[in-house]
Amino acid sequence: MIICVQLPVYSSDKINTLGFVKNKQMNKRGTVSRQNSYQYLLLPVIFLLLLVGKISANHSPVQKPEDPSIIGRWDMTVYIDGKELPSWLEVISSGSHGFVGQFVGVVGSARPISKINFSNGKMSFTIPPQWEREDKDISFEALLQGDSLTGSMVAANGNTYNWSAHRAPLLKRQHAIAWGKPIQLFNGTSLAGWHALGQNQWVAGSGILQSPHSGSNLITDKTFMDFKLHIEFRYPKGSNSGVYLRGRYEVQIEDDEGNGPQKDMLGSIYGFISPSERAAKGPGEWQSYDITLTGRMVTVVVNGKTVICNQEIPGITGGAINSKEGEPGPLLIQGDHGPIEYRNIVLTPAN
Repeated sequence: MIICVQLPVYSSDKINTLGFVKNKQMNKRGTVSRQNSYQYLLLPVIFLLLLVGKISANHSPVQKPEDPSIIGRWDMTVYIDGKELPSWLEVISSGSHGFVGQFVGVVGSARPISKINFSNGKMSFTIPPQWEREDKDISFEALLQGDSLTGSMVAANGNTYNWSAHRAPLLKRQHAIAWGKPIQLFNGTSLAGWHALGQNQWVAGSGILQSPHSGSNLITDKTFMDFKLHIEFRYPKGSNSGVYLRGRYEVQIEDDEGNGPQKDMLGSIYGFISPSERAAKGPGEWQSYDITLTGRMVTVVVNGKTVICNQEIPGITGGAINSKEGEPGPLLIQGDHGPIEYRNIVLTPAN
């Protein structure tokens, strides 16, 4: 590149374009002193150097990690004592210095990963414990092959478990949704259409579906993909529950009196999305959710107030039934965190 710069012309009474008044810098003969003339000659050189530096900076390539193939979201399955338990991982580029991310385990909320190592197809990272009883860090390693990861983890209890993962689906919807007919999921008198994941403590009657104490979660026999849901709930002081969309994404229910909107309070997508405001009533009062889920996009209305508006759910939340995000799933209501009541559960599926 050739850069042409026109040097300024200095007159005996002023320096044009640069804003210097020269009368005070003239010698008695009316000419510029040698020292001042050197300064004026250096100004165009400094200007030229600054200009070249700016051009070079603007055209310098942005440095990225050498191998971006690990970047993305991953639906994980951990194999523990013959069971397949869901987890989730997201790998994000961190400037030119490698990778960071976040992880969701079998239980708990999304936790940050400060550094993910990846070289020659091998990945590894370490995270501190969250809800685990032990206080040891948890370490992961895996090998990337195409769109799959296979590896092992050392849990906080010191045991080693194998795991695998596949790239999570985008779940983009290309066309407007046409809604079908509403389905009354709870008939008000029995558990027909539902089953407990373990020993059942749920009872039905007088239009109310009740878990009188902590026990098993309850899920629908049918599965759904995209839908609108209306559900009403009531909890006593200090209790906790949740509604899992497709059995994978928890909309939190908790007595959050005295707290502002947070990622783990009422109206949130647990661990991922905070409600825009606190819209909860007090314990012992009937409240409502109106939720729309299409692909990954969710809208949550609490007691008539929209607190989440068409936001993306990144991945599964802790307590999900599986990590198969591309498949339909049941509606799950949480019964293992304290007493809870539900009524008027109506789901409108997409056609």
